[in-house]
Amino acid sequence: MSINATFIGQIIVFLILLWFFTKFVVPPLAEANAARQKKIAEGLAAADRGQKDLDEAQARANDVVREARERANQIIDQASRRSGEMVESAKSVASLEGERLVAVAKQQIELETTRARETLRRDVARLTVGAASQLLGREIDASKHADILNKLATEI
Repeated sequence: MSINATFIGQIIVFLILLWFFTKFVVPPLAEANAARQKKIAEGLAAADRGQKDLDEAQARANDVVREARERANQIIDQASRRSGEMVESAKSVASLEGERLVAVAKQQIELETTRARETLRRDVARLTVGAASQLLGREIDASKHADILNKLATEI
């Protein structure tokens, strides 16, 4: 194989192209590649920070939800206790009112019973006087014999 001028020219052109590429083409490509790597690294770091922030936010949200549930349970328990107290209070008030109404009803019954007895005594005395006057055949004066009639009414 012989080395001729064409081959030497091709080697020189290749070396010039190699120098040109290493001097002018490779540095901007390397800078672009480094910038891209840096941007990717920053994006990954930001993603990691975002994931940590998300985890912290999720933990805070879980704490807030847990506290809200506890507060809701406390409110429900309080309301339940208060409603129980109100029911018991209403029961006791109703019981007292019922007892009062029963006492009033008993008093009214006693009063009505007394009135009925008095009415019955007067009616029996009147009937007795009427029956006695018919038996005796004359009028019996109720005012003259009032003490006898009262004694009879009391015995009845």
